[in-house]
Amino acid sequence: MADRARTTASAARYGFTDARAEGQLRAAGWWADGGPVAAAADVIAALSRAADPDLALRGIDRIREADDAEWTRLEEQLRANRTFRGRFLSVLGTSSALADFLAANPAEWQLLTGKKSTDPAQYREALRTSLLDDKGEVLTGLEAEQALKIGYRGQLLGIAAADLGHLVETGLERPTYVEVAAQLTELAEAALAAGLVAAEAEVGAPADGNLAIIAMGKCGGRELNYVSDVDVIFVGAEDLGVATRLASTMMRVVGKACFEVDAALRPEGKAGALVRTLESHHGYYQKWAKTWEFQALLKARPVAGDAELGRQYAEMVAPLVWSAADRENFVGEVQQMRRRVEGHVPSEHAERELKLGRGGLRDVEFAVQLLQLVHGRIDDELRSPSTMDALAALGEGGYVGRQDAAELGASYEFLRMIEHRLQLRRLRRTHLFPATTDTDELRILARASGVKAAGGKSQGDSLLAEFRKHAKGIRRLHEKIFYRPLLQSVANVPTEALRLTTKQAASRLAALGYTAPDGALQHIKALTAGVSRRAAIQQALLPVLLDLLADTPDPDGGLLSYRKVSEALEDTPWYLRVLRDEGTVVENLALLLGTSRLVPDLLVRAPEVLRLLGDPARLLGRTPAEVATSLRAAVRRQPGLNAAVAAARSLRRHELLRIACADLLGLLDVPAVCEALSAVWVAVLQGALAAAFRQRQAELGKTPARIAVIGMGRLGGAELGYGSDADVLFVCEPTEGVSDADAVKFASSVAETVRKMLGAPSSDPALEVDADLRPEGRSGPLVRTLESYRAYYARWGEVWEAQALLRARFIAGDDDLGERFIAMIDPIRYPEGGLDGTKAREIRRIKARVETERMPRGADPTRHTKLGRGGLADVEWTVQLLQLQHAGANPALRTTSTLEALACLPEAGLASESEAESLREAWLLATRVRNAGMLVRGKAVDEVPGSGRDLVAVARVLGQSSDDDPGEFLDLYRRITRRAHTVVEHLFYEA
Repeated sequence: MADRARTTASAARYGFTDARAEGQLRAAGWWADGGPVAAAADVIAALSRAADPDLALRGIDRIREADDAEWTRLEEQLRANRTFRGRFLSVLGTSSALADFLAANPAEWQLLTGKKSTDPAQYREALRTSLLDDKGEVLTGLEAEQALKIGYRGQLLGIAAADLGHLVETGLERPTYVEVAAQLTELAEAALAAGLVAAEAEVGAPADGNLAIIAMGKCGGRELNYVSDVDVIFVGAEDLGVATRLASTMMRVVGKACFEVDAALRPEGKAGALVRTLESHHGYYQKWAKTWEFQALLKARPVAGDAELGRQYAEMVAPLVWSAADRENFVGEVQQMRRRVEGHVPSEHAERELKLGRGGLRDVEFAVQLLQLVHGRIDDELRSPSTMDALAALGEGGYVGRQDAAELGASYEFLRMIEHRLQLRRLRRTHLFPATTDTDELRILARASGVKAAGGKSQGDSLLAEFRKHAKGIRRLHEKIFYRPLLQSVANVPTEALRLTTKQAASRLAALGYTAPDGALQHIKALTAGVSRRAAIQQALLPVLLDLLADTPDPDGGLLSYRKVSEALEDTPWYLRVLRDEGTVVENLALLLGTSRLVPDLLVRAPEVLRLLGDPARLLGRTPAEVATSLRAAVRRQPGLNAAVAAARSLRRHELLRIACADLLGLLDVPAVCEALSAVWVAVLQGALAAAFRQRQAELGKTPARIAVIGMGRLGGAELGYGSDADVLFVCEPTEGVSDADAVKFASSVAETVRKMLGAPSSDPALEVDADLRPEGRSGPLVRTLESYRAYYARWGEVWEAQALLRARFIAGDDDLGERFIAMIDPIRYPEGGLDGTKAREIRRIKARVETERMPRGADPTRHTKLGRGGLADVEWTVQLLQLQHAGANPALRTTSTLEALACLPEAGLASESEAESLREAWLLATRVRNAGMLVRGKAVDEVPGSGRDLVAVARVLGQSSDDDPGEFLDLYRRITRRAHTVVEHLFYEA
């Protein structure tokens, strides 16, 4: 027992675990006491590298026992021929079924001794020859089946040997998955042709003129497994009886000898006729075929029988295949079919199923085929039955990202290779990855797949990790590509409309609502010119984009904007990729470009916002306070004033675009838009003021004064619009030992710097810092000390200035100084005892004068959002008059916000609920219309458009559908503001 344990352990050093291993090695003449025989050392070393050394050795033992004469010649080759040794032992160590074949047919090992172990060019002749008897006549019946089986298995042996040899002997040629799959397909085609030869002999009629065999599925795609059903369709000539006997006989012969021949993909499936004429096929596909049948026909390819009949069939089905995506709900049906297939996988196998499970082979194939059928309607490069070729073409053509295509292809090849190794084991159809508990099978499969131990993991664990990584990657990309919203949009575009530069395209553009279709075609030609990847992606995007733009107020302007944006961002590597991969981005971008002239101008300078369009949560972003904090921090990090202001303007541009997009897409209401815009403006002022202050301080080497900025008007009320200026007051206070004059001089230089830097011309909306509300207006000093303000208001302040101070809010600079300024003005703007009658009449007089003098000549007072009847001025002056009269006694009215003050009026008994609501509704509507006007026209406007595209666009921004009459929106605006003006007449003039 001790000696046996010692010798078994010695054999174990070479990977043998079977207790019989040493005896089998001795019987072969390769083992003596103490270890391998010297002459057989290379053979035993090669055996140790086989996937399963015990399996390989058992196969050798069986072959040796089967035929002594063959064994002698075989053993000599194993010792002397390294290439043969690698081929032969790799097969025996991987496939028990091929070992069985060699044991039953000992001489077949000689197929592996040549320069090549397999030659696809010889498959048809080899299998046809195997069917001939000694007299050269074709065998029939059982003899034909047995002869073809031996011939087929012999060629399969050669393919497996070429596939696996490099695993045992380094340096041997290593075929790719594509090459192996192509060889297996060539062999299957040869088997079908040989089976047809046998059928011709048995039936007594030729296939020529009677029958064509069309390969489908993996055979049609030249991507067969070692063990797979071969899907076919039979096309017959006029004598269907003869054709049917030929087809059924061929199926029997090949099914018994090689593999099952499955004709279930024929019209009507198993319930339909086995063979149909060309005309019968055509009639069925035209009238009855379902979506999945056209998907299957994508791989249809004639492989045997009457070549001319096969060619005619292929030509007949091609137009049907490449128009299938025009069918109603085509994409949805394909997606539903994939979910249905996935649902049939038993739950206990879901994580191990290579073919049908999540992250399996079908995920890749369905995604690729769906893209082919949708985009291949006009792109011939995509019309390949091969999954790998089609995937490469999709990547090259820009329909799939290059990295995604490469990753998907590598993962598909890995899973197919694993599938091949699993099937080779017993030559049985299987797609089930070993269970995690089956460590022996995992180890053997890993060795057969060339997976090494790594990172402290065993070979089996490394294979399992690799398998899970690829399955996860496939599923991620499948969901990204297969369920891409853009696919459905492209499929909805008629095939002819995808041909963008034809005469029919111009007619279609006109029908869609483009007023200058010839101009639109010029834009399209410019975007799709050439053969670049960029042009290919545009070719796929534009048909969808044209339809989406057609539903916007200005399709022509939107397309022009899209061209400008695309040309400006042509060097931005992710731009077109985002549009291709994220359908929601395309939909939202079309809406924005076809509605707004402001957005495209901002987008070319802040393209990063484009990436947010597919995710509402990201587009809404952080709160205004968080955005402001981030902006201030970014500006503070800049090395100097110019860099700080440039950073502030850049960040404002980004935020302005983000807010505009969210606004146009209906994600923000009016108060939220105003708050966000105001917060950005405040943060820009804070950053610019701090940078200017630091620079001036460094130049002087001292700090003569503290500075505070007081927001006024809409800025103070946090009610800014897209085109609003920033109304401010600058306040300073001298530091200890500094005169007021020096403090004012220092503060004025800082304030002027801020105004100049922010107001410098640029392509962005202006950043005008307006200090005209200061004492004495433009003729007064830009900056005053706190005491100067106090003295001025005490001695010279007028009622309109008290009214203006109702919006005053500290926004930047020295906190303590700002708070003291606000405390100083509170008694002025919230006067104890309210206003006397004279001052109230003065406010009413000023309002009337403003409306008379500032209303533009020819303006329609029913459409002017600011000064018109029921507009912003009506509401705001009414609220402010009530604040001046009652805020001294009612602290709830002490707010800079118009909406907050309106909300307090009913509780304070100053207006009824309905009156306050009428004013609130009019203010919100006028504000939103004003904002919409800026978005639509790209410049500040104060009047609701009276007609035309601008009115349509503004109405759409405010929620009107494309089917509604924009005149109805104008009527709505007038009705709401008229009602508000009635309230103003009562509260402002009569109360």
